Amino acid sequence: MKRVIVAIDGSECALRAVRHLLAKRALYRDPDELDVHLVNVQPRLPTDVSHFFDRAELATFHQQESDKAFQSARELLDEAGAKYTCHAEVGHVAEVIARLAESLGCDQIVMGTHGRGALAELLVGSTTLKVVHLARIPVLLVK
Repeated sequence: MKRVIVAIDGSECALRAVRHLLAKRALYRDPDELDVHLVNVQPRLPTDVSHFFDRAELATFHQQESDKAFQSARELLDEAGAKYTCHAEVGHVAEVIARLAESLGCDQIVMGTHGRGALAELLVGSTTLKVVHLARIPVLLVK
């Protein structure tokens, strides 16, 4: 079984990564040999926000934002009949992706080259480059 983690941020580039993975899934004799883990990482909010919201409210906000980001990817995977698990996390995006991939025992990280912050990035997204440098497993970048 191949275990793959796919970084999802709600961008079209992340959806292309999911489509690419689904296309490769068709090459398996048994498509269930692929164990897909979607991850969305929400950045931490500034600490002064905690003066106005309690931890439960912040957790709910982060979960809702992750759910929005997962929506289109989940629809693609559901339509294809693929099994997957969603992981909604909070923290430094690249560090969380690399750490989660390792803790889940993933064989590969799949992610788009540019996410939602593409305007501020040049050739390859800064988060993408950080994941490539931090990961101890292969990273497949989908344009």
